[in-house]
Amino acid sequence: MKTLQQNDINFICELNAPCFQALSPDEVQLVKSSRTQVQFRKGDNLTKQGTFASYVMFVVDGLAIQYVESDLTKNYNLRIIQPGEFIGLSSVFSANTFSYSSVAITDCHVFLVEKTAIAQIISSNGIFGLSLIKRYSEQNVNLYDIIRKVLYKQMNGRMAEALLYINNIKPKYPDIFQILTRKDLADFAGISTESAVKLLKTLEKDHILELNGKDINILDELKLTEICKHG
Repeated sequence: MKTLQQNDINFICELNAPCFQALSPDEVQLVKSSRTQVQFRKGDNLTKQGTFASYVMFVVDGLAIQYVESDLTKNYNLRIIQPGEFIGLSSVFSANTFSYSSVAITDCHVFLVEKTAIAQIISSNGIFGLSLIKRYSEQNVNLYDIIRKVLYKQMNGRMAEALLYINNIKPKYPDIFQILTRKDLADFAGISTESAVKLLKTLEKDHILELNGKDINILDELKLTEICKHG
């Protein structure tokens, strides 16, 4: 992890992301004065579940995994965080601690913005506040979907859903399956790495997907979707 200074080549002076376009000049200045720019390396933790949250993160570049940790040192992956997304919005609306962990799976350029500054802007700028509430609500809906998947789907159904989710990201990030480890994939499905490897081989044998080293190519998305629905 490296804190970027203004003389660093990767330092970003302006707030060009669409979500910041609704801010007034004074609000832009407030964000700029309240932010710290950090370069996380692949494998660095961006947040740690249960630790105090004094800031909200905005991902400028790079990919990360959001996950929850159990008491048995087992992780469950919730989603892949992409550029333009916020991390830790719950610390603004409710909790004072991070409710999940996140780890960089590529190098990540991130803004750390003091949550008091975000809260102040939300209270005075309805358009910006509404956009953040919408993002926060979408994340909560996603969590309910994950709970449903864990409670009601069998192992093969969970694996199929994980593969479809990651495959939807592949057009934008063609090497996404190569970035992820088999353990990452297993943690998205809530199964062991050994079970994930066995299921992948079975799906390949059934000509539903093709394994090419670490890469995975979906050959029959319709069949995989059926497994996701009924598995």
